[in-house]
Amino acid sequence: MDEQTLTQESGTRTIAAADAAGVNKDDVIAVLGNFTDPDKLTHAAQEIHAAGFVDFDIYTPYPVHGLDKAMGLPKTKLPLFSIGGAAFGLANAIFLQWWTATIQYPLNIGGKPYFSPWFGMPVMFELTVLLCALTTVFVMFGLMCGLPKWWHPLQDDEGFRKAVDDTHVVSIEAADARFTVESATALLGRLGADDVRVVTA
Repeated sequence: MDEQTLTQESGTRTIAAADAAGVNKDDVIAVLGNFTDPDKLTHAAQEIHAAGFVDFDIYTPYPVHGLDKAMGLPKTKLPLFSIGGAAFGLANAIFLQWWTATIQYPLNIGGKPYFSPWFGMPVMFELTVLLCALTTVFVMFGLMCGLPKWWHPLQDDEGFRKAVDDTHVVSIEAADARFTVESATALLGRLGADDVRVVTA
């Protein structure tokens, strides 16, 4: 199945930047450009951010060190959710043991106290780690990454598929306040991107 058939089935199509002059601006989803050099990619990310674009993304086949800073991305809030989940797990473990041992089913065993944090350490540890891990996984994949995502408007672009192999793909989204097809294509061309193209609905 060729690319044209794929793009027709998905409702999106790819147009070379040189042929995008007559494109309806309301139909544009993004402007894409490919990079093969990670250093050029990082420089491009800095320049795109410096140009005032906010709604842009970069798809890479492997992690590129320093790319998040070059894109101007804020520091992740995931550790706050993780420590919140850990605190919730610890609090639940303490409350569960205190409630069952002193209120629900108190037992006098050799004059020992009904509740002591020392004998409950294994339960506290296990629930703290469990809730921390579950919170981290669900927040990262579900809330921050938006997974599962069964379809993406760029997925049928032939150049975009190379991002799982050996190519870095830069996407400047049409939703950005500063976006115009002309400015985005010119910027990616000036930064040395290969195969600059426009993806439309």
